[in-house]
Amino acid sequence: MSEAVTDLESLTDLCTPWCIHVVVTLRIAEAIAGGVTDIESLAKGAGCDQDVLHSIMGHLVSKGVFDEPEFGRFELNDASQMLLHPGVRLSLDLNGIGGRMAHAWGTLLKYAQTGKPAYQDIFGRPFWDDLQANPEVHASFDAMIGPSGHGSFNPWFEVTGGWDSIETVADVGGGTGAMLAEVLHARPGVNGFLIDMPATIERAHETFEKAGLQNRVTYVPQSFFEPLPVGLDIYLLRGIINDWADVESAQILRRCAEAARPHGRVVILKSVSEDGTPKRLYIEMVLAGGKHRTISEFRKLAHEASLDVVAAGRQPSGYYVVECRPT
Repeated sequence: MSEAVTDLESLTDLCTPWCIHVVVTLRIAEAIAGGVTDIESLAKGAGCDQDVLHSIMGHLVSKGVFDEPEFGRFELNDASQMLLHPGVRLSLDLNGIGGRMAHAWGTLLKYAQTGKPAYQDIFGRPFWDDLQANPEVHASFDAMIGPSGHGSFNPWFEVTGGWDSIETVADVGGGTGAMLAEVLHARPGVNGFLIDMPATIERAHETFEKAGLQNRVTYVPQSFFEPLPVGLDIYLLRGIINDWADVESAQILRRCAEAARPHGRVVILKSVSEDGTPKRLYIEMVLAGGKHRTISEFRKLAHEASLDVVAAGRQPSGYYVVECRPT
């Protein structure tokens, strides 16, 4: 019985995650890595109350996140070293997308009761509108879903008939272009089209300039709810439709189907899984009402969007890849 109680206490602990959010936002790990170790100097540098910061750090020491070899002096350990990673920092910093995600969990009850995200109850706008209205938060979101947050992207997915006949790929909602850049690197005969909102496209130029691929990419600064460039070979949706409810996902797929006719195809990565996959709760569901679909659920959605699923399955790359043709 005591073990079960201890486990429940651990699972319901809100103090520890909020302490981690706060020290990440205050850049405490970076200060310690730079040689500032005493609590007085840490608090002064972070612009916060010394006693409160000491209590926060003391709690994290008790959880194994920092070491306190002597009273009021702190050191990094293996756990706190991880707080220096750019991706971890982006997901935890309360001043950027990390703060939006953290506070959004407070809307979970209403989401459970209504089936609709309640993000706007806290931030005044639906999630995607909020990003457009707050460029700094939007930039941190782009960074989190790009190489800074997720590292390098795996371009090794296969399509029916192979890649020899593929000349053009559109990364629809491709962010700042990290995945498309990897696809172009892996396949020198392919040219790319990057489709995303104007502010994101502006940040994408650096991706392709650094990669030496600026001559093989066409930038398309627009919403994927608008008509897409027509006649391309592949319209790639990587981790996109899981961010949207059925109505919006069908609209995105329909735009892809319209553009792909008559000979193109639509390829979906990271949004669909095998039938029987256990249900899980993901942050995109709470933020924006997204949905992870099984292949049976996706087939119905594709049919609504005038797409036929012609191939689906787990590939050696680890991706569950779904390939569709317009009807």
